[in-house]
Amino acid sequence: MAKIGDINVGDFPLLLAPMEDVSDPPFRALCKEHGADVVYTEFISSEGLIRDAAKSTMKLDIYEKERPVGIQIFGAVMESMLKSVEIVESSGPDIIDINFGCPVKKVVSKGAGAGILKDIDLMVKLTEAMVKHTKLPVTVKTRLGWDHDSIRIVEVAERLQDVGCAAISIHGRTRAQMYKGDADWKPIAAVKNNPRMHIPVFGNGDVNTPERAVEMRDSYGLDGAMIGRASIGYPWFFNEVRHFMKTGEHKKPPTLEDRVEAARRHLQMSLDWKGEKLGVFETRRHYTNYFRGISHFKEYRMKLVTSDHSEDVFAALDLIEKKFEGYEFS
Repeated sequence: MAKIGDINVGDFPLLLAPMEDVSDPPFRALCKEHGADVVYTEFISSEGLIRDAAKSTMKLDIYEKERPVGIQIFGAVMESMLKSVEIVESSGPDIIDINFGCPVKKVVSKGAGAGILKDIDLMVKLTEAMVKHTKLPVTVKTRLGWDHDSIRIVEVAERLQDVGCAAISIHGRTRAQMYKGDADWKPIAAVKNNPRMHIPVFGNGDVNTPERAVEMRDSYGLDGAMIGRASIGYPWFFNEVRHFMKTGEHKKPPTLEDRVEAARRHLQMSLDWKGEKLGVFETRRHYTNYFRGISHFKEYRMKLVTSDHSEDVFAALDLIEKKFEGYEFS
């Protein structure tokens, strides 16, 4: 049974990864309904929070049905990170997560995200200070290292644990790899197998089938799986993994009607939360996966991803439901 601080997250929890412009409240709600045990917000800039930047503060919105929920922040300046902890606490999350893994250049260039992998001492100092600055459990998401020649993740994870980190999620790539190549879970298993480690160690990267999640649990011995890209436009993935873990069989995929209904709800929740323009725009990235596998779908997909008005998107969803009624997904 894995625990993050005092929060019981179950046997081999499935965690929704923090993804920029993806892990917003509407999507988190859908993933929670479909079996995610813990969800994390999009990453939030500590500098943006303390400047009260609208985009950053909007990301603090969380809802009771999401719990347990973690708010993830990034930054490399001690004072800003500590101030942001106080702002984050006021939103009432269950967990505060620190992003030490984002590989994007605009984040790394400021020494934040994966940029901090070049300064492990600062990484540890920031974590320790944040742990002391809050009563909430503090967790860390990171990568294996800056590049292949600087992987010290076993030592890094132990040091983070020793200053109070409550759990660690490790993406099985270096910053140099970005999202290319295959994720390497062996170094994550080495962290878990370190006899001094006692906090949960969650694996991330390439958990894209139920079989891979089982492999992460049974072959690599990790405490849980953090799922990112496999869930985009497909919140059912969490329950499919859970079903496979229990039965060894694949859960029947969602029907066309299930998919249209989820897409409708997703769009409506996004409109309610972000307004018309952003609600329409930021839901687009999900539609390809909602309807993946349907042949001769390009014309309809284009309607979904190019329409600028919500009524046109809803009309396209109605059309899809009629046109492909009874479509069998394999």
